[in-house]
Amino acid sequence: MLVTNDNINDLAWQKMDNLIPAIIQHAATGAILMQGYMNQASLQATLTTGKATFFSRSKQALWVKGETSGNFLEVKQVLTDCDNDSLLIACEPIGPSCHLGTESCFPEQKLTQQNFLSQLEQVIQQRKDDDPKESYTAHLFSRGTTKMAQKVGEEGVEVALAAVAETKEDLLGECADLFYHTLVLLADQKIELSEVMEVLQTRHNK
Repeated sequence: MLVTNDNINDLAWQKMDNLIPAIIQHAATGAILMQGYMNQASLQATLTTGKATFFSRSKQALWVKGETSGNFLEVKQVLTDCDNDSLLIACEPIGPSCHLGTESCFPEQKLTQQNFLSQLEQVIQQRKDDDPKESYTAHLFSRGTTKMAQKVGEEGVEVALAAVAETKEDLLGECADLFYHTLVLLADQKIELSEVMEVLQTRHNK
């Protein structure tokens, strides 16, 4: 169920002394970032402000993730499970999510290879304004849209040639180049990978 301010009272608060565990998930990559607890007041604050707000069991008070570090969790969606006694919250993290300085409180988790494309998308966004002499990604952006589009076209031709005349390893390498340069072009056009995935899903459902 999608959680809103209108149905907060429908959650099973009575099961755990008015607290519900909240799992924070990266909205783009699907990575699990952290887990905390929310009461009704913190959940309402989360939905109202758009910043993940938890209930601290040690301090017996509300706390906004990032209020001291600046590493906020921008909330995109809040869901509850079938029993209405736990929350899954999709967020866009601003900086590391763990107090130890890591991206996740579960740093050993392995992202699926499909989700790595979303992670790569984030890296491209981070590097596009770097020094073009130090970053190939920034160099691509500095050349402009026409050159980026041309590069995607070249990589597409190389994929086709590798498929008919080269080895599997060559084809894999060329496909990787095509995916990367396509992500760069999408970033230049301010298009998110999720928008492309939505088109694919729509076509699949027809």
